[in-house]
Amino acid sequence: MFKVSKILVPVDFSSGSQHAVDAAIGLAKSFDAEVHLLHCYQVTPATLTPYGIVVPETFERDLREAAKKKLDEEKERVEAEGVRVAEHLSPHFPTEEIPALAERLDADLVVMGTRGLTGLKHVLLGSVAERTVQVAPCPVLTVREDDAS
Repeated sequence: MFKVSKILVPVDFSSGSQHAVDAAIGLAKSFDAEVHLLHCYQVTPATLTPYGIVVPETFERDLREAAKKKLDEEKERVEAEGVRVAEHLSPHFPTEEIPALAERLDADLVVMGTRGLTGLKHVLLGSVAERTVQVAPCPVLTVREDDAS
């Protein structure tokens, strides 16, 4: 029998990830499981180097604090549904951090959207959701956003 006690949900605060969180809430209620929210914020100052742009020292701290605030809001939404929830914040790339955290947590399931903030189907599906399906140490449920919404 398929037992689910820990569900990892990568979130980027897009409507697609909102649908994934909703699906995870339903599954968590059915299995009496805990939801682990993961948000990967990215600081890529190397991409600015060729242009001579200097990133202020406070940039990463400010970005992390803003990401933490959004993640706290998502955590509160899950808690309001009566589901146990933990949050994880990472500066690493999602394609690396999702499977790594799933392994560290010994997660039973990853639930994620097929589209992210960009709204580009294949960019996200090809680079994050598809990669996660390929390398995750547990099953991955991808949640498609209704095209009508």
